[in-house]
Amino acid sequence: MSINNIFQFFVPKDKKFFPLFKEATSKLVLIAETLHGAIQVTKEAREEYLNKIDELEAQIEEINHKTHLELSRNFITPFDREDIHVLIKSIDAVADNMHGAASRMRLYQVEKITKSIRKLTEINLEACQLIHIGVSELDGLKNHKKIIDACVKINKLESKADVVFDKAVADLFENESDAKNIIKYKEVLSALELASDKCKNVANILEQISVKHS
Repeated sequence: MSINNIFQFFVPKDKKFFPLFKEATSKLVLIAETLHGAIQVTKEAREEYLNKIDELEAQIEEINHKTHLELSRNFITPFDREDIHVLIKSIDAVADNMHGAASRMRLYQVEKITKSIRKLTEINLEACQLIHIGVSELDGLKNHKKIIDACVKINKLESKADVVFDKAVADLFENESDAKNIIKYKEVLSALELASDKCKNVANILEQISVKHS
C-alpha cells in the first residue's frame, strides 16, 4: 500500500466537497444540453432556453462560492486544497463561456444557426458529460483508468473543436460580405471554442489529481 493510500485510509470520508463537485458538473451538463436545445428552435422560442442558461450559470457560480467557503472552514480536505480551488474554478470557467455564447446569441440576435455552431455545441455537450464522469470518479479515487479515459476523450474533442472553429472562421471571411454578420458569428464561435478549451483545462486538472493519488 502506497503512502497516499495509507493517508487516505485515515482521512474522514468527505461530506462536503464531492457533493459540490457533482452538483456543479450536473448543472454544467444541463447548461450544455440547454444550449444545444436552444439552437434547435426558432429565435423567438430560444429566449426560454437562454433564460434557463442564465439561471444555471448563476447556480454554478454559487457552488463555486460555497466550495471556497468550505475550504476556509475545513482543515482536512479529500485532496490538495489548491487542486480543489483550481478544479471548481475551471468548472465555473466552462459554464461562463457557454453562458457567454448564449448571451452573444441573444445580444446579436443570431437567427441562422450554422453547421459550425451546431457542431461546437455538440462537442461541448459531449465534453461536459465526460467531465461529469471524471469528477464523479474522484470520490474514493478508485477507478483511475476511467478518469484518465475521460480526460483523453476530452482532449481529442478540444482538438476537434479547434479544427471546426478554424474552418468556420475561414469560411466566414471567404463567403460573408456583411461585416456585422462576420463579427456576430465570430463572437459566438469564439465563445464556444473557448468553452472547449476550458473543458480541456478541467481534464488536465482531473488527470493531475488522479496521478497524484494513484
